[in-house]
Amino acid sequence: MRAAIITGPEKTEIVEVPMPTVGANDVLVKIRACGICGSDTLYIAIGGLPPRHGSMPIGHEPAGEVAEVGSAVSGISVGDRVVVNPMAVPDDIIGNGGSAGALADYLLIKDAVRGRSLEVVPDHIPYEVAALNEPMAVAAHAVNQVAPRQTDQVLVLGAGPIGLGITIALKARGVKHVVVADILPDRLDKALKVGADAVINSKDEDVVARLIELHGPGESMWPNKAGTDVFLDAAGVPAVVDTALGAAKRGAKLGIVAVHKEPISIDFMNVMSNELTIVGSMGYPSEIFEVTKDIVDNWEKYQLIISHTFDFDDLGEALECVATPGAADKVMITLS
Repeated sequence: MRAAIITGPEKTEIVEVPMPTVGANDVLVKIRACGICGSDTLYIAIGGLPPRHGSMPIGHEPAGEVAEVGSAVSGISVGDRVVVNPMAVPDDIIGNGGSAGALADYLLIKDAVRGRSLEVVPDHIPYEVAALNEPMAVAAHAVNQVAPRQTDQVLVLGAGPIGLGITIALKARGVKHVVVADILPDRLDKALKVGADAVINSKDEDVVARLIELHGPGESMWPNKAGTDVFLDAAGVPAVVDTALGAAKRGAKLGIVAVHKEPISIDFMNVMSNELTIVGSMGYPSEIFEVTKDIVDNWEKYQLIISHTFDFDDLGEALECVATPGAADKVMITLS
């Protein structure tokens, strides 16, 4: 079968690898769609992660069709349309330094348990939309980390796939007012379509001034603070953190879900004097299949997050698209 392998820094190839052997406790999934994550481009840039540096399988956002079921597995049948938990086996995480990646014709789910390793979705859900399950779980965990109240006013910084997923999750929880900031008009249009109450073009507008217009002034010993209760960084650039902390009122929260590739400086006098909370978010300890029902119920809304679809044979073009700033939202690879 074919599999995408990082073979060196800035080098990814589709190579022939042996078909996996299905044990009694395993499930073999024929991959039909797999998203490309920003972390994939990071892994490619450095030539993969240890212990598979220079020969690392990639892909961790899959959806597919069950091709074979081990004799000891229950609740899963051949032909089922499924989404996968790449982190179900902690010491062999799919597409993140583990022995297998989901950008391949087939993926072996070891020690498969429905509801822990994989979950079934209805046949009418497009594979590309089902493959959003993993990044949407990342978004849901980010929201859970900041624990918003329904009365809160929130600013989401960055309207890429995770920022849009956060917006959907916030509104699904009944959060009072959600603003999304980005520099790309097309992304801001999508934010409104998936449920944002307002948007800010941070390239053309004064974010803090506009936020004060939308959320009112915030209590602080310092001037020019917004009444925003929660900020979520889904962009991963220093200016976003500076903006959020610069606008934050006393007692506000800042959640960090975006990957920051370089250290950034923080004014801790501001953090201390305004008693701010900064909380990180990584992965999805419990959310991987909590998001599945909402994706199924509202799949047409989630479909808006996908901007490009490429055939597996065009992986190089797809990776170039992902690596070009502002060129794409979620890029999906489809496999026949």
